[in-house]
Amino acid sequence: MHYRQTRAEISSSAIKHNANWVRRIMEGGKLLGVVKADGYGHGVIPAVRALEPHVDGMAAGFMEEALAVRESGYKGPLVILEGCFSAAELTICYEQDLSPVVHCEQQLECIEQAQLRSPLWVWLKIDTGMHRLGWPQEQAQQALNRLQSSNNVSGVTLMSHLANADAEHSRNASQKQQFNKLSDTLSGYQALSFHNSAGLLNPDTQWPLQANDWLRAGLLLYGVNPSSVTEVQTELQPAMRLVAPVIALHKLEKGESVGYGSAWTADKPRVVATVAMGYADGYPRQAQNGTPAMVRGQRVGLAGRVSMDMLTIDVTEVEGVQIGDDVELWGQNVDVRRVADCADTISWHLLTGVSGRVPRVIV
Repeated sequence: MHYRQTRAEISSSAIKHNANWVRRIMEGGKLLGVVKADGYGHGVIPAVRALEPHVDGMAAGFMEEALAVRESGYKGPLVILEGCFSAAELTICYEQDLSPVVHCEQQLECIEQAQLRSPLWVWLKIDTGMHRLGWPQEQAQQALNRLQSSNNVSGVTLMSHLANADAEHSRNASQKQQFNKLSDTLSGYQALSFHNSAGLLNPDTQWPLQANDWLRAGLLLYGVNPSSVTEVQTELQPAMRLVAPVIALHKLEKGESVGYGSAWTADKPRVVATVAMGYADGYPRQAQNGTPAMVRGQRVGLAGRVSMDMLTIDVTEVEGVQIGDDVELWGQNVDVRRVADCADTISWHLLTGVSGRVPRVIV
């Protein structure tokens, strides 16, 4: 039972719509639905159940996340993006039919030394410029040879990761060229994975996806455009609507302030509404005055600092606001990217940062 009206409304139909849209623009290849970070904050169970009929596989960040996906009932291909670092984890990979990423020598040695009843499909990560995870390109063939000769490996997907696909950047073309060269010259792999959501959209990184190419889609599936290709957002349906009620109304005279630090002062007689949403719920404390929200179908702006449990908005121009009215903090009417801009952060951060005390309600 939830008494507080604050909630994150999750639309399964929006996730399905977005997955089908991604499949259309892929024009081939296989779709890997990324459900790490509790389904990008949407809840792993609703995300998995909405995506399952529309993807060819899924990906989690680490073992505990992968097991949560399996516990949701999903039995298809499942990749662990950070890979495994122990024999115990590899045993679970065998038992649960999981595919670990191999991005370093320690992980490769662990696979070579494991005692598994049947082999695993693994994803070999090569560093083409991200410099976060992955084998140096000059060691790629050696790593492939070792995997190919191991009785614990049934097949290999060769992968890399784009560092700047969300915008125009000279390194996009460089990474694409390096990965194309690798895939042409290396032997011992059976599939490829280079594109993330933004890489699919960026003209600098696009190429025709072949039957065994995997697209790793994350943010796009949840209805948010991760790229600078502006027209894409009109094709997507935001899957999360963050909503909280008005719990108080105050009339301020000119010169009066609201909130900690008196960071917002009325320039004339104003009405402010207190909303049951704060940084403990995942709303960004650094959001600036004027950050958009919506109440009674009208756009309003943040007024004053966000506190732990509450924030305040200027509703002077909105007629009839009452205690209990829903305020949309982001969703179908308030672009989460705009809120992120006002808080000097990114939409990934906001969606995954919605805390556990905000119920996810399937709509």
